[in-house]
Amino acid sequence: MNDATTREARIRAALAQAFPDADITLVDESHLHRGHAGARDGRGHFRLGITSPVFAGQLPLARHRRVFEALQELMATDIHALSIDAKTPQERGR
Repeated sequence: MNDATTREARIRAALAQAFPDADITLVDESHLHRGHAGARDGRGHFRLGITSPVFAGQLPLARHRRVFEALQELMATDIHALSIDAKTPQERGR
């Protein structure tokens, strides 16, 4: 398992623990950011799609905060940038 695969596995595990019933799509987009100053520290750039009933009744900012809270440690060690699309199961069908 290479570093990128291990990093993705850690991110998925943290999200699965915080959002046990979630449908998670995680895309490593680090290759699109090579060379810029923020990518030099070795942390990755990711796009996350997450669908969970936990988000019901929450505004987008609250949903993002919950995701960042779940990934707090990894934000300091593995993730440089994270794009989040957080929805409820009912919203996903729209």
